[in-house]
Amino acid sequence: MHPAPSIIIFTTLSGAGFGMLAWLALGAVPVGGMPALLFWGMGYALAIGGLVASTFHLGNPQRALLAFTQWRTSWLSREAWASAMTLVILAPVALAAILGIRVPVVIGVIGALMCIATVVTTGMIYAQMKTVPRWNTWMTPVQFVLFSLTGGAILSLQLSDAVVLCVLLATALVAVYAMGDARVREVFPSTQSAIGSGRNVETRALFAPHSGPNYVMKEMIHVVGRKHSRRLRVLSVLLAAIIPALLMLFAPGQDILPIVAVLHLTGALAARWLFFAEAEHVVGLYYGAGPGTTRN
Repeated sequence: MHPAPSIIIFTTLSGAGFGMLAWLALGAVPVGGMPALLFWGMGYALAIGGLVASTFHLGNPQRALLAFTQWRTSWLSREAWASAMTLVILAPVALAAILGIRVPVVIGVIGALMCIATVVTTGMIYAQMKTVPRWNTWMTPVQFVLFSLTGGAILSLQLSDAVVLCVLLATALVAVYAMGDARVREVFPSTQSAIGSGRNVETRALFAPHSGPNYVMKEMIHVVGRKHSRRLRVLSVLLAAIIPALLMLFAPGQDILPIVAVLHLTGALAARWLFFAEAEHVVGLYYGAGPGTTRN
């Protein structure tokens, strides 16, 4: 699929924001006053900023509120409700932290669980798409949650937890790339299977579907070179997980965390770009752009 910048920014920043809010809701940063305002403000800014960025991908951003109307059938609508409810639930927790007032622990726990639920709904938007075999797996929401928790742990200064999560994230990314490739080979249909002619029968289109590019071709088809794909995969694992973990282990201290955060978010952006760029949609068969069209 075409890796739209607005969706990449949305899924990366909002994931880190809700992850940070989850850690803050659990009392991971026991500060009050101005420091609490800065921490909670950063969490809310990332979460809301990412959500706002997502509206730029809409043809008519004014209709974004309609997303709340389809919660029975749409994961996008469930994400909208979950994010709004989470931000409202955590508001008194944030205000109490800033003012130095105690609130029942259960409210923070509920807020943290809602943060994770929101990220899960984001992942399920893509995981439920059978037309994209690379996404249609349980590992899709898992990687979204791991990115969220890892980024949140780094931004909320949870060094030991962040190191463990970086290791889990690196393992998950390697698994996601391997499983995605396997699913494309095993599940992705061919032109022969689409028309029921059998694998041994050569098929090809007599005429091009369109005389020029259209919306479907722009949004659903994106060809990424194999060499670029391999390099970006390695880069995403290194920047998002391995290098941050090594820095936190061998250069401990909060002074290193801004660098760690920048590296992690850069790796997250690379991984998220690949998430969309490598997503082969079955509609590509109609335009002769199946998995086999990937360039060297």
